[in-house]
Amino acid sequence: MTPMNASHDNDFVLAIHGGAGTILRSKMTPEREAAYHAGLRRALEAGRAVLADGGLALDAVTAAVMALEDEPLFNAGRGAVYTAAGRQEMDAAVMDGRDRAAGAVAGICGPRNPVLAARAVMEKTDHVFLIGESALEFCRAQGLAFEEPSYFFTQQRWDALQETLAMRRAGAEDRDESRRHGTVGAVAKDRHGNLAAATSTGGMTAKSPGRVGDSPVIGAGTWADNGTCAVSATGHGEIFIRYAAGHEIASLMRYAGRSLDEAARKVVMDMLAPAGGSGGVVAVARDGSVSLPFNCSGMYRGVVRADGVLRTAIYEEPLRDYAPQ
Repeated sequence: MTPMNASHDNDFVLAIHGGAGTILRSKMTPEREAAYHAGLRRALEAGRAVLADGGLALDAVTAAVMALEDEPLFNAGRGAVYTAAGRQEMDAAVMDGRDRAAGAVAGICGPRNPVLAARAVMEKTDHVFLIGESALEFCRAQGLAFEEPSYFFTQQRWDALQETLAMRRAGAEDRDESRRHGTVGAVAKDRHGNLAAATSTGGMTAKSPGRVGDSPVIGAGTWADNGTCAVSATGHGEIFIRYAAGHEIASLMRYAGRSLDEAARKVVMDMLAPAGGSGGVVAVARDGSVSLPFNCSGMYRGVVRADGVLRTAIYEEPLRDYAPQ
C-alpha cells in the first residue's frame, strides 16, 4: 500500500472517522466489529462515488458524513447520544477550502442530516453559525428533511445515558471515553485540487443541555483551506477548542514548514494529549497526503483513493483493504 504521507498531487482522496476513545477489542464482538467496518465502507463509497465522477471535495465530504449520520452505530444524526435532560442536541459543520466558506449548526434535533443544515447555513445565509430553535426554523424554511424523535432513538444510547447518570448519583466518574466524545467526520481532496471538511456529532453522553463541543467550531473540530489542509477532529471538545486543533495543524504547515503528518501528530500527541485532550483527527493536505493520528486506544477511520480500494481500521493497526466491488 502507498505510504499515507506520499504525494498524490493528481489523485483524489477521502478520509473519514467515526469517533475515537476507549475502544477495547475485549468488549467488541466479531459481529459488531464487522458492522463498524461495513458502516465505514458505506460512507467511503458514498464519498468516493462523488470524487470519481469529478465532483467537488465539498460534495464528497457531505455525502460521506450523511452516510455516517444515517448509521445508528455512530454518534451523529440517527445515533446521537442524549443530554443529561434526556434530549438529543446535535452539532455539525462544513468548510470549503477554496475560499474558507463555512457553515455550522448547534443544539438541534429534527433535521435528518445535521450536516445538510450546516451546509445550508453556508450556502443560503450571510452567517457561519446558527443555533437552537432559530436554526431549526431556518432548516424548515429551506425544506430540509425532518424526522420524528423516534427515528433518532437507539436503545444503546439511552442505556448509556442511564448508566452515566447512575454513576454520577453514586459519586463515580464515567471514564468511558467512547461515550464522552463520539463524532463523525470527513476530509477530501478532489481532482481539481480543492479541499473540504465536514464534521457532525451528538456530543457527549449526559452533557449539560446547551453544551457545544469542537465539532461545529471552525478552526477547532473542522477546518479546510486549499493552501494547507483539511481537518476533521473527534475528541474531548473543550480541549480541542482551547487549542484550536484544526487551525493549529494548518498553521504548523503554513508557518513552520511541517508536513501534514508532522503537524497533525504534533498537535494530537504533543499538545492535546498532555492537556487531557483524548481523541484524534483525520486530515488531508493539498498534495493528497493523509494523516490519521489519535492518542487513545482506537479511532474508527477509513481512506479511499482513485483506485477504489476501501481501507478501514479501528484500533492501533494497519488499515484493512477491501477490494472495489
